[in-house]
Amino acid sequence: QVQLVESGGGLVQPGGSLRLSCAASGFTFSIYAMSWYRQAPGKERELIATISSAGGSTNYADSVKGRFTISRDNAKNTVYLQMNSLKPEDTAVYFCNARRNTIATMYDYWGQGIQVTVSS
Repeated sequence: QVQLVESGGGLVQPGGSLRLSCAASGFTFSIYAMSWYRQAPGKERELIATISSAGGSTNYADSVKGRFTISRDNAKNTVYLQMNSLKPEDTAVYFCNARRNTIATMYDYWGQGIQVTVSS
């Protein structure tokens, strides 16, 4: 079955770094666009970074641009989010998403989420 499993979250001090990983299985990873979302308490889920299926195109939310980097390794079926210069407002549950649109269907898969807390 389809699985997206996030890892690498935790507690970090302001200004620190974390690298999230999302390991995918159960579908053809290399043909899916991959994204990272986050949801802070009391707020809506926010799209923060997307990478195309082959990795040649990336997009970022203004809130993370210049600090976060999304990448993927299609040989390992894994997508990453390198987070630098972390701020307390980056505290949220981070979710991995896989999406593919065809003429007939949209395929949309989610991980279970992982907590990132930025605090001194």
